Amino acid sequence: MKNCAFLSMDNLDDFEVYDHLLFEPLKELGWHAEEVSWRSNNVDWNTYDAVIIRSPWDYQKDPQAFLDVLTEIEQSDAVLENSLEIVKWNIDKTYLRDLESSGIEIVPSQWYQSFHSDLFPSVFSDLKSEEIVIKPTISAGADDTFRIHKSNYDIFVDDLKTIFNNRPFLVQPFMDYITKEGEFSVFFFGDTYSHTILKTPKTNDFRVQEEHGGRLTLVEPEKELIDVARTMRDMIQPEPLYTRADYVRTTENTFALMELELIEPSLYFNMDPESPIRFAKAFDEWMSEK
Repeated sequence: MKNCAFLSMDNLDDFEVYDHLLFEPLKELGWHAEEVSWRSNNVDWNTYDAVIIRSPWDYQKDPQAFLDVLTEIEQSDAVLENSLEIVKWNIDKTYLRDLESSGIEIVPSQWYQSFHSDLFPSVFSDLKSEEIVIKPTISAGADDTFRIHKSNYDIFVDDLKTIFNNRPFLVQPFMDYITKEGEFSVFFFGDTYSHTILKTPKTNDFRVQEEHGGRLTLVEPEKELIDVARTMRDMIQPEPLYTRADYVRTTENTFALMELELIEPSLYFNMDPESPIRFAKAFDEWMSEK
């Protein structure tokens, strides 16, 4: 039996986690999997054949410490997936600029190193939007994310000054289709398409995460969405074991990339009963080539 660690966090009680659905499919392929917190001390990573980054959803609180642990894993005998090289690129949302420069449509974004109150009100006109979203360039789970309307931006200034004092962030127009339709998440395991879900926020909210009341639906995606997602996925080097890409429909009926999740995305194995089997097979084949 080969050993595999799911890199996690100390306590997941406040989160919806579905990685346990992988245990049995992996076992059938000769893999023993267990969760290990990335904050655990004195773990001998050499005892694992592979370490899959799964649910370390507090890494944004200390990203350098997280990267240090991944470096230790990558230098061990274990295969780290996704790789450290991918994580270093994907951990900061400035990767969106790289994708945009390669021809990928992203949600329009402006980038700042720290917050100054003179950002308002010009950013609304610059982005041609009555509402904007501000988020850190390193974040997870909608932490420190603000939806701000042009009519009341002044009430956010003090909080933004505190949170983004010398902390890089990006500003995007609020995309109306988030509340009209929802956000699509498209999943690939290796180079094989797996499934797509639609995430919709609860009433009077814009956050689609389950922890914030978001609702999930398994959907059959439009061909254009799959084509867009595959084109982008094929650009990623080195090749990722798993890919989740989050899209929103635009007013021009195209799909703009919101986030490319290559570090610790929920892969929503609960939404498609065949997806844990697909992942286990993709992983087993992946490891056979290492």
